[in-house]
Amino acid sequence: MPVITAPHDFNEDDLYVDLMPTLGRPLFLKCEGFNFAGSIKVKAAAEMVESAERRGVLDADSILVESSSGNLGVALSVVAASKGYAFVCVTDSRCNLTTRLMMEALGAHVIVVSEAGDSSLLAARLNTVRGLCASDPRYTWLSQYSNPDNWKAHYRRTAPAIAQAFPRIDVLFVGVGTTGTLMGCARYFRTWKRPVRIVAVDTVGSAIFGDRPGRRMIPGLGMSMRPPLLDQGYVDEVVRVEESDTIRTCRAMATRGFLFGGSTGTVVSGATDWLDAHDEEDLTCVAISPDLGERYLDTVYQSNWVRALYGADALDTDPSRRPAPARSTSGGAAA
Repeated sequence: MPVITAPHDFNEDDLYVDLMPTLGRPLFLKCEGFNFAGSIKVKAAAEMVESAERRGVLDADSILVESSSGNLGVALSVVAASKGYAFVCVTDSRCNLTTRLMMEALGAHVIVVSEAGDSSLLAARLNTVRGLCASDPRYTWLSQYSNPDNWKAHYRRTAPAIAQAFPRIDVLFVGVGTTGTLMGCARYFRTWKRPVRIVAVDTVGSAIFGDRPGRRMIPGLGMSMRPPLLDQGYVDEVVRVEESDTIRTCRAMATRGFLFGGSTGTVVSGATDWLDAHDEEDLTCVAISPDLGERYLDTVYQSNWVRALYGADALDTDPSRRPAPARSTSGGAAA
């Protein structure tokens, strides 16, 4: 049995859900939400903090600061509390209330940016972080958007775990935000003993792959800019998912007892669209589920919230009435 002294020392890395009975698609879902931070972000959080410690960037007086839409903020709250660091998370008004309360319960100070002015909410968050760092030398910004330890966490842990569980994997579906998970897994499988097709799953309204930024109300995936970590040469294909489809997929899985988060709903919806378009037999396909659903109870799983933003059709979980999938593009070419 596992016995730990630090919360980030535990992460269930070998749990997969076969979605064939639930969604009728040959897809295995790697569940990354079973740890004390509740998401895959605990890997990046621990790697970035411990790397900073090894390099002498952090000391007892340091104040960690980071911009996050939610999951990394919770993960850093867990790691910071465990190690005795103060932590300030700069988030925005889209961050779920439950997530903010979790960070505060773990001792973090949460700053919510609600006005973007002439820029995006992300830009406003980053400006706030820069202002804090300029005001006090104790602030240490790990910068999940450009920190290579973000993707190295998944190169060292996430991808090898998948390779061990599925030595004949053909396709891997990875949701994109900072692209840390994507780049770590893609780099690992580029040198794998057999070819693995890497399919990035983005949300409509995201600018990661060159699209015009638009409204996004579900935190977790997507960005309003191209992430500095992204090297599109490692990506074979990009699938984009409407947020209404994210909601339908989350709710469809919930009807079978699987309560997953919005990021997971996006990845599974994108993987389903890809499988519908590629009628190939005997493929071994794996998708990464970043989080669980408790933090989305007041959004994705709240019917009034869904109706107000997406209309009643977004509550329909009948797969036979799914709208046509969003367009898919090759990852190597500019999207």
